[in-house]
Formats: sequence, C-alpha cells, structure tokens
Amino acid sequence: MGTIGEKIGFVDEPATHPDVARNIAVHDQIARRYDSLHGEIFNDVEQARIRSVLAAAMAKTTSAEGPLRALDFGCGSGNLTEHLHALGAEVVAADVSRGFLDLIDERYRDQTVETFHLNGRDLGGLPDGAFDLVATYSVLHHIPDYLAACVELARVTKPGGVVVIDHEPSPQSWFHDPVYDEFWHLARRRDWRKYLNPLNYFRGARRRLSRQDWDEGDIHVTAEDHVEWDEVGRVMAAAGMETVLAEDYLLNHAIYPRALYERYRDRCSDMRVTIFRKA
Repeated sequence: MGTIGEKIGFVDEPATHPDVARNIAVHDQIARRYDSLHGEIFNDVEQARIRSVLAAAMAKTTSAEGPLRALDFGCGSGNLTEHLHALGAEVVAADVSRGFLDLIDERYRDQTVETFHLNGRDLGGLPDGAFDLVATYSVLHHIPDYLAACVELARVTKPGGVVVIDHEPSPQSWFHDPVYDEFWHLARRRDWRKYLNPLNYFRGARRRLSRQDWDEGDIHVTAEDHVEWDEVGRVMAAAGMETVLAEDYLLNHAIYPRALYERYRDRCSDMRVTIFRKA
C-alpha cells in the first residue's frame, strides 16, 4: 500500500547521530540477505515463540474497534510484520533503512501493509494514540537514547493498547550463570567451526566481545552498556503503561542441537520479552 509518510505529512530528514547513520548504511547494504545472516531469529522455534507472543499481546488489547492497527518499530526485513499481518492486523512497518522498507514494499504490494521511514530521532509524523499495538524486536540496543524511544512508543499507543518489547538480553544474562555457561559450552563444542563467524553466536558471545567486534550498528550490547529493563519499566510506567507480561527465555539458534536446547530452555535464559498496556 506504499508509504504512510505521504498521508500524514511526514518530512523525511536524514539522521544526524553517527551511530544511527552507521546503522542505516549497514542495513541498507545487507537488507536482502539479513534473514540468512540471523539463524538465531529465523528458525522454527523462535518464529513459533514470536507468533505466540504477538497473539497474546493482541488478546491483551482493549483499544481496537474493528481491525487492530499495529506498528512494527524497527521492522527490518519484516519479521514481526509478517506475523502481525497473518494474525489479521493492519500493519505499518517502520525503519530507518530504506533498503528494508523497499523490500517490504515489494513483498506486500497491494496488501494491508504500509511503510514509514523513521527519521532516526523520534516518531515525529506519527500522531498520539495511533496504534492498538506497537511491537519492536531486537531494536532498542541499536538506538542511542533507547529510553526516549520507549516514551515515543508509549505516546503513539492508544489507551488500552499494548507495547511489545522483545529480544533484548535478560538481566540474568549479564551475570555469571553456571547453568547457562554449561549450556553454552556444550552448544559451542558440538560444531566449533560454525562459531568462527561472530554473527553465528551474537547473543552467546556478547559478554565476551566488545562493541567494536560487531558490525550491524549495535550500541548497547556490553555488560557495561546494555538495555536496562528496570529503566525501561520506569519510563514506561511514567508514560502510563503497566506491565502485563515479563518473560525471560533461552533464545534458540538454528545451529544449536535441538535436544540440547530442549534440555536447557527452561533452566536458563538470555533474552526477555515484556508487554506493557496503556491505561
């Protein structure tokens, strides 16, 4: 259906923060092969979990009159967009990367998916209370001021609507956890050659490598600088949002032996998803 920006007077201005500019450049370059680079996202276990979370979030909304309107903030290649669309939502897919948005426009031509080019600073151009559901996945750690971004997510959510923040490291993951370390040791030992590429094990290695080792525009990905869930909860509460779900989970990776993952998935975690609802 094209871009929503033209309909609401959004002025497309270039991002000025160097980290945002780097993020745009990298993702424009890899947009069409992004899915193949991220086996920790595009596998059947994680995709089923995402679908379940989004369905649960939709059920928690009390704002929708007619079709539910959803914003996929930092949509990337359209992972959440695909699930939301399949669940019956009218979706606006938003990203700073024009490469990603072009890809989504091609995939959803003549369907109820619109695109919105983010300015890299805020959600300027999107009115207050525009969406029944706002979802973001593996995005906050890319944003220089991620707490300000959370306030913006709350702003564009209707009363009774929900915000889903997913795929950011759980608090437990930043501290020594002997069970997780045991899992990581066993998973790595099964096929060490695949782990020579850092992209194959970003989450498992994040405590072991510094920020400059990553090349996809990540910012808050170290023990010293990461997404603080307590602070996210604080700013969301101040914006009138209540926490209705907070769940830690062990992220599956396509290269993990399934039996090993199943043995440890309920014993340790490295990710968190939280759903907030606006009063």
